[in-house]
Amino acid sequence: METTCLRHTELPHTSRLFADFLYHYDRVSRFYELPGTPAPYPEDRRAALVAALREQNPRNPSLDVLAQRGAVAYVTGQQVGIYTGPAYSIYKAMTAVRLAEESTRNGVPAVPVFWLATEDHDFAEVNHAWTFDATGSPRALRVDGDHGVDRPVGGVAISNWPNAELRESLKDFPFVDDVMRLVEETHTAGRTMGEAFRLLVERLLGKYGILYLDPLAPAIRKLGAPLLRSAFESAADLKARLLARNKELADAGYHAQVHIEANTSLFFVLEEGRRVNLKRRNDQDLAELAAHAEDLSPNAILRPVVQDYLLPTAAYIGGPAEIAYFAQSQVLYEVLLGRMPRIHSRSGFTLFDTRAAKLMDRYQLRLPDLFHGEHEFLECLAARLVPSGLQSHFESTTASVAALLDSLGEETRAFDPTLSAALAKSRAKILYQLTKTQAKVARETLRRSDRAEADAAFLYGSLLPQKHLQERFYGILPFLAKHGFELLDTVYEHVKLDCPDHILLTV
Repeated sequence: METTCLRHTELPHTSRLFADFLYHYDRVSRFYELPGTPAPYPEDRRAALVAALREQNPRNPSLDVLAQRGAVAYVTGQQVGIYTGPAYSIYKAMTAVRLAEESTRNGVPAVPVFWLATEDHDFAEVNHAWTFDATGSPRALRVDGDHGVDRPVGGVAISNWPNAELRESLKDFPFVDDVMRLVEETHTAGRTMGEAFRLLVERLLGKYGILYLDPLAPAIRKLGAPLLRSAFESAADLKARLLARNKELADAGYHAQVHIEANTSLFFVLEEGRRVNLKRRNDQDLAELAAHAEDLSPNAILRPVVQDYLLPTAAYIGGPAEIAYFAQSQVLYEVLLGRMPRIHSRSGFTLFDTRAAKLMDRYQLRLPDLFHGEHEFLECLAARLVPSGLQSHFESTTASVAALLDSLGEETRAFDPTLSAALAKSRAKILYQLTKTQAKVARETLRRSDRAEADAAFLYGSLLPQKHLQERFYGILPFLAKHGFELLDTVYEHVKLDCPDHILLTV
């Protein structure tokens, strides 16, 4: 298998905060570390945690490891979308596994933990997935659910999963039956989003010993209630600290992932199957909630602190948006927990099949050539289809004309400096016309080549579908249907803990 690396600064939409986190950590370390000695994880909490997780992870041997005094967790998580959500969900889990294995080898027993984000209530974010067919064309899959308003998505039951549409899109791939067997076993009528997501990921990654944590489980809610109660009672101070942190980030030239205002609530309340923002509640209701903290649900900034109150987290593995959350959440960790995990960027991949790799070589392309838009990409591809002799002739002619005009310009300036500006303007127009004609030749070459147009569509659909990174758009299932389940082992082998870059992997 061939791999190359691409720095995140070459990828589209990489924020300055994330780039500095990866490549200039000294510039942002104050947002991701706490001063002083961290507070220890209480060992009495460990027994309650293991008991709560045992309900969700029966017979998982990683529980015995976690039960050991001093054992730590490497944690990641994801919204519970259909068919595992985007492929990077799997890459995050594999990064957590790799880190836990490294820790154990170095003498600190560790387990990987996957936080199932079942509390999130934006159904529109997770009710769809993208797959592709044998031509590389994207296919959308959607579910409808009796989700109502503000209902946590993890509990939404789906009566009609789009399994038939998924099979149709994958029908020409050699391992479609193997993939669909898993899908049809895990995505059955009436199963909830949270259950289906967890079962499928567990079947795909079962040998890695990942522990799954559903925060909607009553035992987990009870265990996290003291932290939520403490945060609830100090909400005014916490919001003031967050507002100050957002200003600090802005002053440093960075961004705040979550917008915070004076009236922003850090909490939702779970009631009658709904997740309701506390801004909608009156003062009497708020007072009563302090005594029933297990009914509270944290917002995106507070959620990581609840997570690491529950778990002996050594590191959290996240993507760019999550890592930005932690730059804000740090002030909450300092007040509520007295410790903060190390933040580790997940491994990221763009997978090239043999055809895509050969086309990239044939047209002498790099992945960033696709980032400027489909029209520009086609122009780039067209330029590479111009006959080499004609291309060379254009280049030599342009160079010769430029040199002759430069020489003429020097003589003109010596004769009368007032004429040099007019000649410079004429020079620019002449060279522009040559370049414009060269571009027309390239476009005509592309127009004449149906194969090249098909190649361009395949590359764009495979590697940068609808202007999204492949791992953020497609789920993992079409890749498994195309390459087999051994692909998971191949990807895992290429998770590099010492490489922060995006990995281009030919499979």
